[in-house]
Amino acid sequence: MTEETETPREATEQKRDQGFTLIEIMAVVVIMGMLMATLAVGIAGQIDKANVTNAKGQISRIDQALQFYKLDNKRFPNSDQGLDALVNKPSAAPVPKNYDPAGYIKSDALMDPWDEPFQYRQPGEHNPYTYDIWSFGPDGVEGGEDDITNWTSTSDA
Repeated sequence: MTEETETPREATEQKRDQGFTLIEIMAVVVIMGMLMATLAVGIAGQIDKANVTNAKGQISRIDQALQFYKLDNKRFPNSDQGLDALVNKPSAAPVPKNYDPAGYIKSDALMDPWDEPFQYRQPGEHNPYTYDIWSFGPDGVEGGEDDITNWTSTSDA
């Protein structure tokens, strides 16, 4: 009758097979962290691009609402009346005579993707025969290169 006994080396290998070491777990966590950081940078860039595209689309919708306002009232709202004239009938002169009781756009469409109101000027500096609409963009600073506008920089000359 021979009795099998484990050598110390076999016992260590058997224990090692039962779980992971702390170093192995830390290595996996570090690798996962690096992957997540890489993905986060890529996703953040895509979110910024999507917000800019969204702001351009909103400016286009505001432009359409302003055109309908003009069709009904023979003029655009002035700068004092602002874009709020598309949501609520202005009470200040010139009061529109054929204002659509339902308004021309929803109030939340007048906020840019960064939760700031779109800016409006009539007559416009860049569009002197109509109006200027713009958002300060992601940096929130007027005149920055991130501004999103209804005019092109080539028409500024």
